[in-house]
Amino acid sequence: MKRTALIVAVTLMSVLQVCAQNQKVADKELIGVWMMESLQYDGEKKTMCGKASGYTQFKYYGADGEYACAEIALSKDGKVVLMPHEYGTYTFKNGVYSEMGRPAVKPEEMQLIDKTTFKGRWMTRNDVWKKVTLPQNVVRYMVDACKSKNTPADIQQQIKQVMFK
Repeated sequence: MKRTALIVAVTLMSVLQVCAQNQKVADKELIGVWMMESLQYDGEKKTMCGKASGYTQFKYYGADGEYACAEIALSKDGKVVLMPHEYGTYTFKNGVYSEMGRPAVKPEEMQLIDKTTFKGRWMTRNDVWKKVTLPQNVVRYMVDACKSKNTPADIQQQIKQVMFK
């Protein structure tokens, strides 16, 4: 009797573990602010982001498809240096991810692991991202800074005419 109960218990635990591993995280869980936790280039040691390295990245995913990405570093004198990377749109549907109108990435290149973690691969680098809560004024400032990277066409033309003649 004890042996049968043990077999049933072990079997049930195995089934529950497989079910938990196969639970799909809802696409909507991507919405929010994410900070890079670590990065690792192929063949190199993992680098932890944040205070220890003085470097991280920020990604914002809005419910309406708004997307912003920036690099953030601490200068030697302790000041925050925000380097806007890009601003535009993203899509994430049924686990298929695309940003900035680029082709969708392979599923293994962007995996929403749970509600607070996603893993990504960019070229030869593996990243781990963590969802964070930041004050709304900080989020808006960083998104607006990324937005400013989109130089209007008329200003681009004038810059080309004057600075790149």
